[in-house]
Amino acid sequence: MARGGLKRRVVVISAVVAASAATMTTTATAAEVEGPSAGKKPVAAVATASVDYDVWKRDVERAVADALPYIEKRSQDASREKLAIVLDIDNTSLETHFHPLPPTPAVQPVLKAVKAANSKGVSIFFVTARPGIIGSITKNNLEQVGYPVTGLYDRGLGDIFGSVSEFKTAKRAEIESKGYSIIANIGNNSTDLVGGHAESTVKLPDYDGQLS
Repeated sequence: MARGGLKRRVVVISAVVAASAATMTTTATAAEVEGPSAGKKPVAAVATASVDYDVWKRDVERAVADALPYIEKRSQDASREKLAIVLDIDNTSLETHFHPLPPTPAVQPVLKAVKAANSKGVSIFFVTARPGIIGSITKNNLEQVGYPVTGLYDRGLGDIFGSVSEFKTAKRAEIESKGYSIIANIGNNSTDLVGGHAESTVKLPDYDGQLS
């Protein structure tokens, strides 16, 4: 495909995301953390007509802070084991809801945690429902804002009409088949987290689906 055509396709995709974000009106819920931090009370969030950026940032910070002790502890084993962290992208690694057009800024608490783990030898994989046609743009955006990218799994033509959760579960299983232990699977939607193949799951806020 010509470069100009690819840019136009990306703009259309981004415009749809932006339009969808502008019409979301459900009530905010709480950030949750599963896995080693399960059992802690969810972070309280305010009810709003749309997602408040500052509230979202605070809720993300709390969710990541709850997950950090386990991630830091397991990262110490990276010299003896092949360890990995798996991340969703939109509104987990990148602030897509608030900055839909690339280059999209990183979600800073997630970036900080990932870089710290990677510095100890933990590999970083991204599993996303984004289409493969914009894979190079996605990877460039992640690297541009500072993410180490060991691998990026996006959806090819054969995956587009299938279940997102099944796709993501299969990709985590594929990572494990390469000898990795996934110490944390981080996402903001249940489809990012269900299906196992991770020692812990970290649920970031999505406010009843307002942040897809």
